[in-house]
Amino acid sequence: MLNPSPQVDRPSDHDECALTVGALFDSEESPLLCYAFSLIGERAVAEDIVQEVFLQLHIHWNKVDSPRAWLFRSVRNRAYNHLRDSRREVFGSDKGDMQDPNALEETPESVLVRMEAAAALRQLLAELDESDRQLITLKYFDGLPYRDISTATGLSMGNVGYRLHHILKALAAKLGPLGIDEIS
Repeated sequence: MLNPSPQVDRPSDHDECALTVGALFDSEESPLLCYAFSLIGERAVAEDIVQEVFLQLHIHWNKVDSPRAWLFRSVRNRAYNHLRDSRREVFGSDKGDMQDPNALEETPESVLVRMEAAAALRQLLAELDESDRQLITLKYFDGLPYRDISTATGLSMGNVGYRLHHILKALAAKLGPLGIDEIS
């Protein structure tokens, strides 16, 4: 059985001015920004994360026993949440817009599988009809929403979605026998 966590002596009410959120902000903002930036790679996002964490600390000040550790843990968790939530598919490129925290752990076999999958996908895209390839390009390479694709192609928004769905389904059916799935 695990031993309970040791109790931390909280400052009494008259000593509380010794450690305030403001003082903690002054001493820990720069290290937290550096830490968040090292995880995210974007200064503005790192600043937002640190600000959100300090606001949460202010709200939960009386419940937090070790504020410095709580701040760093919260920044790490929010950074990982941001990375997870902002992942997106990038076709036709070996590099994504975001760095995957697990990318350093890639094995040569997984790199080879990924490269083979990308080559097979490029080949299948080249074999598509020009109109289907245009839809895929507008949606996944240019990142356009259905409304803009509809304007560019003259198709209705519903038809754009319908056609993209069936194009992707057909591509997946052709990739499946090659042993390539969404994990690859």
